[in-house]
Amino acid sequence: MVRVEGALFAVVLALPALYLWRGFTVDDALVSARVASHLARGLGYRFNVGGPEVDAVTPLGWANLLAAFGPGSPLEMLTRGRVIGAVAWLFAAAVLGALTPAASRSRLVLVGALLLSAPLGAWASSGMETGLVTLVATVALLPGPGGALAAGAAAGWRPELLAWAAVLAAGGAFLSASGSKERSRALALHLGLALAPSIVVACLRKAWFGSFAPLAIWAKPSDLAHGLFYGAGALAGTGVAVLLIAPSALRSADGRTRVLALAVAAHFVAIVLAGGDWMALYRLVVPVLPTAILAAARLSLGATARAHTARSVVAALGPVAVAAFVAWSGRDVLEHRLELIERGRAQLRGAGTVACLDVGWVGAATDASILDLAGITDPVVARLPGGHTSKRVPEGLLENRGVDTVVLLLKAGSPVAPRWQDSGFARAVEARMAGMAVLEGFRVRGVLPLGGTRQAYLVLRR
Repeated sequence: MVRVEGALFAVVLALPALYLWRGFTVDDALVSARVASHLARGLGYRFNVGGPEVDAVTPLGWANLLAAFGPGSPLEMLTRGRVIGAVAWLFAAAVLGALTPAASRSRLVLVGALLLSAPLGAWASSGMETGLVTLVATVALLPGPGGALAAGAAAGWRPELLAWAAVLAAGGAFLSASGSKERSRALALHLGLALAPSIVVACLRKAWFGSFAPLAIWAKPSDLAHGLFYGAGALAGTGVAVLLIAPSALRSADGRTRVLALAVAAHFVAIVLAGGDWMALYRLVVPVLPTAILAAARLSLGATARAHTARSVVAALGPVAVAAFVAWSGRDVLEHRLELIERGRAQLRGAGTVACLDVGWVGAATDASILDLAGITDPVVARLPGGHTSKRVPEGLLENRGVDTVVLLLKAGSPVAPRWQDSGFARAVEARMAGMAVLEGFRVRGVLPLGGTRQAYLVLRR
């Protein structure tokens, strides 16, 4: 009965943030949605009809799940993803609530973490796979081989979770057995279950797409400096992991609590080494937040009231700031993207091949082939020199692909110059393209304001 009450309590706590941040999404969600739309039509795992099969930014299985409910447009697929993610997060909250100790101090940790977490609420209904991965990662908190397999499944979808999954599985195996032989067998079983899904996914990628690693590794290269910045921001911005920086309480905590805290620490190290992410609201940390919440709730039982209160105040500062200064404006992203897509349809009508960097909304506005200047859906561009927004795209590639339409993002507040090439462009690859001779004959077709910002997209047509 206590666990049922805890589960219901957590679901109720998760609802306000889920409702408040329901308007958040990202361009990559529309990339997955377009792939799913093509899958449902029997066209294969492709971003462009007739283009190469490519994993894009879509974890294997996510687009298939969206397509399983039948044919639909990219926007319909986005809606499916948002519903699946939101429902999955509520189930995850129920599991978390059932596992959280019933003591009042532990419940207060749960209350604060769920009510203040904009990342959990926003990413759940973003249309990306994050809500579902968070559910699987929360099920991984259950003891035994089933939990280890769930941790492995989460890591199979999100590779940066592998260190977290390995620590969680190994720690669970160590705690579940008493003798050395029993521990060795348990360790082999749990680690095997935690690592196997990632190996299977890598082999499937190799068979389908010709590479063991996701295309995003080449398309979105990062570095340690950005990873450190991201990790520090995520630690402060999500808040709850700050409660685990408690050496005295950790020394006196039980083994399970220490394993949970160590798994969270391993994940933060992993995302730093991976170079972080370019999206807002710390997407890479969201799946392990339930682990951090459970660890903090258990750790609170052995902490002094003064120390726990001080840590709680510090931990709350970051989430409040993120909610007020980042997530608040993010509530309208979906509305603005839908407006942009609707306006873009008219400007892109009749296009053969569109070159652009933000391929998500463009792919929802037109069925035309798209030359992805960032490379997240194009293996050729992905391996070109440069970063996510600075690929050195050669002029010959535009000619070879038959590009007849180009969409470029202007700098904030920058008007369109009489000679469009002299306008200010937001990103390096777009500024470089403006000087290409191959675009000399292109003319301005239209300007599409990006709602909620001072920026606009310039649509060019041959």
